[in-house]
Amino acid sequence: MEAHNVELLTTLTPEMKDRGTIELLYRALQQGDASTVAKLVASDVEWWFHGPHHCQHMMRLLTGEPPSQVSFRFEPSSVQVLASGHGCVIAEGWEGSHVYWVHVWKLKDGVVTELREYFNTWLTVTDYSLGPIGWDMGRCTVWESVPRDLARGSLPSLLLAI
Repeated sequence: MEAHNVELLTTLTPEMKDRGTIELLYRALQQGDASTVAKLVASDVEWWFHGPHHCQHMMRLLTGEPPSQVSFRFEPSSVQVLASGHGCVIAEGWEGSHVYWVHVWKLKDGVVTELREYFNTWLTVTDYSLGPIGWDMGRCTVWESVPRDLARGSLPSLLLAI
């Protein structure tokens, strides 16, 4: 059985490996597994945040703040890899009808090097390197927010260019 698992791992594309890394990271965070988190996230991870100051939950988790101090649980509703070779994985989720979050993870060699965290913000991700096919006003949209519970509400909107 082990040989089969090793063979399976060697057939995974970089995109599949990146998605697996992020899914493993969320599981490790939910279980409070600090050693796994430390292996998956660079010690000098670059972090950007957009949203209310009190919603900086992921950074608290990544810096090892005691679990009793962090009551927010990230359970992604979707995890998507951008197939354009950027080492970029996007996860989004909802907490009831009042909180919508998006994480944009960038990875290098299976390690998270950058996190962009957005709370209650519509996000459109574009790739300017794809060429003229599919361009809309000089850009190609590769991902857009789909906040189900907040669809009737008004949220700020941001454009992230990769």
